[in-house]
Amino acid sequence: MENSNVLLRMEGISKSFPGVKALDDVSLTVKAGTVHALMGENGAGKSTLMKCLFGVYSKDEGHIYLEGNEVDFKTSKEALENGVAMVHQELNQALKRNVMDNMWLGRFPKISKFIPLTSEGKMYDATKKVFDDLKIDVDPKRIMSTMPVSQRQMVEIAKAVSFNSKVIVFDEPTSSLTEEEVEHLFRIINMLRDRGCGIIYISHKMEEILRISDEVTIMRDGKWIATRPAKELTMNEIIRLMVGRELTNRYPEKDNVVGEPILEVKNLTAMYSKLKDVSFTAHKGEVLGVAGLDGSGRTELLENIFGIATRKEGEIYLHGNKVKNRSAKESLANKFVMLTEERRATGIFAIRDIQANTTISSLPKYKNGPFLSEKKMSDATDWGIKAMSTKTPSQKTQIRSLSGGNQQKVILARWLLTDPEVLLLDEPTRGIDVGAKYEIYQLILNLAKEGKSVIMVSSEMPELLGVCDRILVMSGGRLAGEVDAKTTTQEEIMTLAAKYA
Repeated sequence: MENSNVLLRMEGISKSFPGVKALDDVSLTVKAGTVHALMGENGAGKSTLMKCLFGVYSKDEGHIYLEGNEVDFKTSKEALENGVAMVHQELNQALKRNVMDNMWLGRFPKISKFIPLTSEGKMYDATKKVFDDLKIDVDPKRIMSTMPVSQRQMVEIAKAVSFNSKVIVFDEPTSSLTEEEVEHLFRIINMLRDRGCGIIYISHKMEEILRISDEVTIMRDGKWIATRPAKELTMNEIIRLMVGRELTNRYPEKDNVVGEPILEVKNLTAMYSKLKDVSFTAHKGEVLGVAGLDGSGRTELLENIFGIATRKEGEIYLHGNKVKNRSAKESLANKFVMLTEERRATGIFAIRDIQANTTISSLPKYKNGPFLSEKKMSDATDWGIKAMSTKTPSQKTQIRSLSGGNQQKVILARWLLTDPEVLLLDEPTRGIDVGAKYEIYQLILNLAKEGKSVIMVSSEMPELLGVCDRILVMSGGRLAGEVDAKTTTQEEIMTLAAKYA
């Protein structure tokens, strides 16, 4: 090996799927004791490259060397056993099981070599040891489904570390973490770097990349574009390399006109969460932001309005008429739609194609007599692909093979085909690159211009300030205040967010 410091070398990796060349002769070199960032727009091939390393996909061409020895993992289990771990962007956990079951799945500690039964005690102690080492405050016996996404993400990170891996891939690890949890993650990454691990860090958050990385590799359309030391790069230079053009403004020009009130929510209180006594009004043509710390009740607010969480008290009025919204079906009939935070778990039908995912919520529109019209569904899907600028080989492509940003665009098209009046968007740009983010911001503002009312939850304050007209700030399940996006500051929002926390 030409450099004893090199842990991982990927050379000339190519990978094709039906109708698309996802990777075209890509190379990557990761050194021990460094953080190597991997950047690119959605669909650039970052996750595909890592899945070829991790044994999820088999590469078509190229070579992979780990500590100088050529490897070609056929399964993720084989990769883990050889010191390569990956924290995936979309969490895939056994939600009905507890934390420690998820940590040691497939490698449960036995009572002894003579008694091949799982030792709960050993498993608890091993989990506690990893958590204490990483300063993660989670009960090993807690059921996964009862935890917020951010804590489940930290469990996944701890699981990757528990394999004593030489190379750890983090794919969008902070997309569901609060600022405090991001700082915690960075402390863990720095500790792993000090131990000599090679960290591959995929993120669209450029401030994070410039802060945590030693080197940055940029990909575009499945090809390697550049590898540079992080200290030589600026945000503008990264954007130029990623998108192949200058992107001068991160947020589109706001020219929506806010009209009369459309939606009124009075004294909303949830049955099974701490959401309590929330009242607000949303206007025609308005983008209304919802800010707050993790666990503040932002998601619960949208879920209660949309009827997928149980309300204890409260009333909802659309155009002055009371609506009950007791289920998603009833809410859809009342012209409400909701884009959920977790695309994979609650947004997409992963094994169905683009057409099915686009038309599923408005099927009665596509009938010819008692039967569905393939032509009508095809035309509607074509409209969705063009309107959202979705990158897909065809409308018959399975949605799970698209990048996260393109999946999000398909779900947005699905909801727009129902002709909604109120759009509830929970983290609409989570895990999406800077170019696709801009397109989604433009779509949101276009919807507002058409007179829709958009309510948007985001954990990124610059995004709320850049896109919204007003911002509601949640704290401890209550509405802590309301601010004007044009005149407020991040400090004012954070002060309100801590009010009842």
